[in-house]
Amino acid sequence: MTPLALLLALAPIEVQGQPLGANALRLGQALESLGAPLPAGPKENLRRAAASRNARTIQTLIDPYVLVAVTISPESRVKAQRGPAPARLQQAGFTPVIIKVINEAGVTAPLRMTSAQSGPVYAGVAQLSMERQQQVHLRKNENTANATDRFLDLEMVTSQPMTPTLSGLAVEYVLGIIYSSESGAREATLGFDVGQGTQDLGFRAEVPVLFEVRPAIVVKLSILDHDGKPTTGRFTFHDRAGHVFPPQPKRLAPDLFFQQQIYRHHGQTVLLPPGELTMSYGRGPEYRVLQRRVTIPSTKEAEIAVKLQRWVDPAAFGFYSGDHHIHAAGCAHYTAPTEGVLARDMFLQVKGEGLNVGSILTWGPCFNFQRQFFSPSVDRLSEPMTVIKYDVEVSGFGSQALGHVCLLNLKKQSYPGSDGINGWPTWTTPTLRWAKQQGAVTGYAHSASGIGIDPPAAARRLLTALDADHDGRLTGAEASAGLLPEFFGAIDADRDGVLVERELIAANNRAADRLPNLAIPEMNGVGAMEIGVSVAHGVVDFISAMDTARIQEWNMWYHLLNSGFSLKVSGETDFPCMSGARVGQGRTYVQLGKVDRIDFVAWSAGLAQGRSYVSDGYAHALDLTVDGKPPGSEIRLASPATVTIKAKVAFAAETPLGVAHGGVVPTGGVRLVGDTVNLHEHEPRPPEGSIARGKRLVELVVNGNVAAAREVPADDQVHEVAFAIPIGRSSWVALRHFPQMHTNPVNVLVAGKPIRASRQSALWVIGTIEQLWRVREKKIDPKEHGEAALAFRTAIETYRRIAAEAAD
Repeated sequence: MTPLALLLALAPIEVQGQPLGANALRLGQALESLGAPLPAGPKENLRRAAASRNARTIQTLIDPYVLVAVTISPESRVKAQRGPAPARLQQAGFTPVIIKVINEAGVTAPLRMTSAQSGPVYAGVAQLSMERQQQVHLRKNENTANATDRFLDLEMVTSQPMTPTLSGLAVEYVLGIIYSSESGAREATLGFDVGQGTQDLGFRAEVPVLFEVRPAIVVKLSILDHDGKPTTGRFTFHDRAGHVFPPQPKRLAPDLFFQQQIYRHHGQTVLLPPGELTMSYGRGPEYRVLQRRVTIPSTKEAEIAVKLQRWVDPAAFGFYSGDHHIHAAGCAHYTAPTEGVLARDMFLQVKGEGLNVGSILTWGPCFNFQRQFFSPSVDRLSEPMTVIKYDVEVSGFGSQALGHVCLLNLKKQSYPGSDGINGWPTWTTPTLRWAKQQGAVTGYAHSASGIGIDPPAAARRLLTALDADHDGRLTGAEASAGLLPEFFGAIDADRDGVLVERELIAANNRAADRLPNLAIPEMNGVGAMEIGVSVAHGVVDFISAMDTARIQEWNMWYHLLNSGFSLKVSGETDFPCMSGARVGQGRTYVQLGKVDRIDFVAWSAGLAQGRSYVSDGYAHALDLTVDGKPPGSEIRLASPATVTIKAKVAFAAETPLGVAHGGVVPTGGVRLVGDTVNLHEHEPRPPEGSIARGKRLVELVVNGNVAAAREVPADDQVHEVAFAIPIGRSSWVALRHFPQMHTNPVNVLVAGKPIRASRQSALWVIGTIEQLWRVREKKIDPKEHGEAALAFRTAIETYRRIAAEAAD
């Protein structure tokens, strides 16, 4: 731009002084809050000019600091010209820039700043994942062209004291913020508009700017564990305006763009701008989240040293944590510049969250790329107390329509005769049988997906199945031929001796909020769909919990336990598909005793045997015995007797207040508590950073029902509880805190008889199998249909026999 053109662009404009003065003062306040105040002299002169309503002087004082002047013509066409301010940015920092707006049209729309050099540096993120995380903006303008010069991040300051839209005043000043991920001389083109089609012709709405970008500070992170040993930590850096460092759209592995936090091993570095930041740090839910202000000096290198603080140490009690369901590709992961991320990136996440075991499961998306990391043993990056193992989730191919299954400790990852994701069975039992034959541990993923209750649909099915005379209502005799969600008398609200559709809908709706319950779910998802069949055929070890709605997860498990099957529960996250917040949001704590090295085979075996409890990491059952026997054990009584239950439990004093942890109940009801899949609406909405304190209810569960309970403080301390419970028939006994923690059961067998805790439980499982066949039969390949039909029939016959053997 020539000096004359620049002079004309920034010549003072006739405008009323009072509103311009108010705008100028708000501009100064915003710059102050962003840590970039005007120099003292000009700031004081600007205050005086605003007080005297001198519009010309106000412009004369601010114009030297203008990076770009934007003119909006009477036809609402936008053009931009370079201002006189030096184009200086700070690498890894957010630099405020002043933009002068000459508004000849009186436009009151938002002013938008764009650049071809801005936007995400990745592409290929699933829309659904970003919707679940309420981070859809992170998909906007994805880097589908694999551009290598996206070093800027731009935003307009629209929060107070600035405004979200232009005022319509003939002249006003607005603030933009520019971030640069690179340093040195960098040219970028800035564009401006006030809506689609408002850009001036001939690229005049764009202006090239040659920036001089000061290098960021290389900050070394020295991270010591609670015992003084070097470890890996989780960090979040914010400035006073709430910006997170580095910005999420600029992140590639090892930093994941859909997380605010970053992870670093001891001695690794992060690029930060000089100045004051707020740093939060920790290492998973077993650690306290600490926070402090840090000042980054204006030197080339700096160091921040932290020592982490545990509030609980399950390993001191012989328990070692694992998340059996983690992905390195698909869902929230990008497909460009790489197909997901590498093993080293997932190891950083696993260790940074304090997990001992991370199962990285290859599935449909990026299968052929990710399968290269598979090994029959743990990955070579594994350390003595942190191991990762690549295995398989059958999802996105094969039998997915009848439930996703996790196959752990595989020796071979390819089904015989398959080609990548092609050629796998289309129902789960053959896949599980193949995995078990090679010594794998098997289970169903995100169990509640598809086993939710649809009260109107469930009511219609009952009427269709039981209304023998087709009069639209059920008599007591008709109802006795099937399984109702409640007792007949409880459903018959008007006491007329018959049940109509509205009463059945209400009953199913009430049942959906109870644990256990007898409402038949839809069986139309990807969770524990075929589990009733595969359990009966002895090819499944566990049902997953801790990532979907808790009542639905545990209800399915309880009915199978009540039917006498020794099915175990295992905690998972399904990162980042169900939740991308952190790995290890759902965990399995396996009892291995005191060890100095994690043996993945032994840990997997402990999971399959039920020597464990599941938790979100903020609640722990560090010791549980029934007559001295731990979970996964069996006690034999010659006759009915009283057993003694002893436990040591601990609850975090600071637990995130949210649906996943039971701190609030979503508007959809208790049936959704525990879910990590969606960020549910709930009232009242907890303020950001809230934590759940107080007491926790520890419940002793016998055959799915609460036999006794104790309240325990949530205070970071270990508390002992004890119960004495009469056992009159063969039963399973476990400890829980809804929805955060559940132990696997101890089986107490009386007089040598198997557990047949509930006839209704066996009938309920039959109902789920029959419903699954109705809605998913056509998903099974015709060549496999006959075998599947036989397996389903055989399973139903098994449960009918169990129901006949049950006392009630």
